[in-house]
Amino acid sequence: MRILIADDDPQLVRALRITLSAHGYDVVAAADGAAAVTLAAQTHPDLLLLDLGMPHLNGVEVIQALRGWTTAPIVVVSGRTGSADKVEALDAGADDYVTKPFQVDELLARLRALSRRIGPAGGDPVVTFGDVTVDLAAKAATRGGTRIHLTPTEWRMLEFLARNPGALVTRQTLLKDIWGSDQVTDSGYLRLYMSQLRKKLEPDPAHPRHLLTESGMGYRLVLDPAAS
Repeated sequence: MRILIADDDPQLVRALRITLSAHGYDVVAAADGAAAVTLAAQTHPDLLLLDLGMPHLNGVEVIQALRGWTTAPIVVVSGRTGSADKVEALDAGADDYVTKPFQVDELLARLRALSRRIGPAGGDPVVTFGDVTVDLAAKAATRGGTRIHLTPTEWRMLEFLARNPGALVTRQTLLKDIWGSDQVTDSGYLRLYMSQLRKKLEPDPAHPRHLLTESGMGYRLVLDPAAS
C-alpha cells in the first residue's frame, strides 16, 4: 500500500517514513499543499496523511482538491485540537483526524482500520432499498438510476448505516465515526443530516420508511419495511 505524507515538518516526515516503511508501506512525501496535490496525481496513493497548516495550500484546500478525483482515505494529522477544525476537515472529505502528538501504535491501528473499511473495490457490496442503490465501492448513491449528490458528511452517515443494515446505530457511534471523537456532542448535527438524507432518498421524507429514528437512541436503515 502506498501512503502519501504531506507535512512541512521534516523531522515528523522522516520519522513517519521510517516507521511506515518498516511496516511494509510504500511512502512518498510532500512538504507543502501544492506539492501534495501534484504528487498525489502522479503517484495515486492508496491513503494520505495530511497536516492542516501547510504552506501554498492548506490541508483543507488539499482535501477539496483531492476529492475532485480520488476516494482514497485521507487522515488529517494535526496539532489543531479545536472541534471546528476537525469538523471543517471532515466535512471537506477527510476520513479520520489524529491530533499531534500521537502514539504511533494508535496511528497504525487507524490506518489498518481504514484499510479494512475501504477494502478492495471488488469486495464492497451494493445495498438497495426502495428505488435507491448505494454503491459502497464507488461511494455513490443513485435513485431511480439518477445519481444523487451527497455532501461528504451525508455520505459518511449513509455509508455507516448501509454497512450495518437493520442494526441500530447509536448517535454516539455516528458522532465518533463522522467527527472522529468521543467528545463531540450532538447539537442537532445528526438530525440535520438525517433530514437532508431523507429529502434526497425517501419517497415521503415526512414519513420515512427506510431511514428510521429510534427515539433516544439513534438510527436504523431498514431495507425492506414489509419484512420488519
